[in-house]
Amino acid sequence: MPLLPAFALRGAAVSALVLLSACAVGPDYVRPQVDVGSHFLQTPTQSSAFGTWQQVQAQGAVQVPDTHWWRIFQDAELDRLMRALNDSNPSLEQAQARYQQAQANLRQTRSTLFPQLDLASNTSRAGEQSRVGNSYGLNANVSWELDVWGRIRRQTESGAAAAQASQADLAAIQLSLQANLAQTYLRYRAHEATERLLEQTVQAYQRSLEINESRVAAGYSPLSDAASALSQLENARTSLLAHARQKALLFHSMAVLTGQVPADFVLQAGASWPEQPSIPVSLPSVLLTQRPDVAVAERKMAQANAEIGVTQAAWLPSFSFSATGGYRAAHLSDWLTAPSQFWSLGPALALTLFDAGGRAARVDAAKAGYAQQVAAYREVVLTAIREVEDALAELYGYEQEQLSNARSLKAARESLVLMRNQFEAGQVDYLSLAQVETNQLSVERTALDLASERMQAAVRLLVALGGGWQESLLEQDPAS
Repeated sequence: MPLLPAFALRGAAVSALVLLSACAVGPDYVRPQVDVGSHFLQTPTQSSAFGTWQQVQAQGAVQVPDTHWWRIFQDAELDRLMRALNDSNPSLEQAQARYQQAQANLRQTRSTLFPQLDLASNTSRAGEQSRVGNSYGLNANVSWELDVWGRIRRQTESGAAAAQASQADLAAIQLSLQANLAQTYLRYRAHEATERLLEQTVQAYQRSLEINESRVAAGYSPLSDAASALSQLENARTSLLAHARQKALLFHSMAVLTGQVPADFVLQAGASWPEQPSIPVSLPSVLLTQRPDVAVAERKMAQANAEIGVTQAAWLPSFSFSATGGYRAAHLSDWLTAPSQFWSLGPALALTLFDAGGRAARVDAAKAGYAQQVAAYREVVLTAIREVEDALAELYGYEQEQLSNARSLKAARESLVLMRNQFEAGQVDYLSLAQVETNQLSVERTALDLASERMQAAVRLLVALGGGWQESLLEQDPAS
């Protein structure tokens, strides 16, 4: 004889399927519309001299090399560092664990949609006055809360949105860490280039000092010329030491970002400067599907919307079904005989009649939470638009500054050549030459700084555009 009557289980299952076909309580989620404009303000109408600008008029996404956006710089060393970051960064590992936790919570919530089966056995010995006996039992219990009003389905919907928000948050953290590493790497390369310039400058100033000391000894130049040459030389050496110190800090930062201690970190020295990329810019409406932080805010909004249905379901009665069956006997030999069998089954209904406004307060709190997430989503969208506009303005500004600086640098180099010739011919004093040399060094360093800043702005634009991420990736495992 079965533990539970088959006809009862079949009837309960059919009834449950009918009840579960009802609509879930609470509002269905609809993504709110945010006005983002039809174009970016800072996108120029014509291509610039450096080829940075490329407006995409179609509704397609930005064409960067998928989520490996840094490959647009065509730098093998940067690519190697990014692989190390993706494999070993501790912050990224924490975000990955949070996503796995959110997935596990979702599976736990989904499991409550199905019946729960428990099996138990027990053995006991009891006595009363002169009577002592044993008892042996085996029983199975099936319990099932019928999701008539869709409370569990709304909880599952909320959990699914939370898991996707966690996945998008993982992508946002990864993108932020990658941007940090790329900018740190580019600054390091800029310091290397500046160091090379300063080393050449120190050598040139050392020669100038020696020339001036010889002239002072011969009586051709005043002692002040040698003092000026020495001051100029030591200032250049001080700048060189400062750049070495700053470069060491950047080196340490790259080591930690890639999950290594600085003592074990290795970086190729003296690599060539990365390529300045040409970055296509899409329409603002497309941006909303390309930014993981926007996806985080949108999924949290969907989660908050589902929580309204969960709280509203508390006003309605809950239905559950339970069934128990098994065997109980005083002797093991009688355990599986018909007289030792027992069973029970039946539905249960529960309804809270009075809670002093507790349920109404929870519903109001859920609605307020949703309104809060809607405002947060709009703020994230506006911030995303601003970051793209800022990066575009920076790129264009640095580009124009580089054009102006290039003309200044050409003039400074020509002026230095003429002034050195005049100094060697004895037509001008050393102070005049030192001023021209100092100006030329300043213009050279400005050129390097502008190249570095323009490269940093390119990174900021790529990240502001989402780094090749797409909303469709929420359907995939980020570990892949």
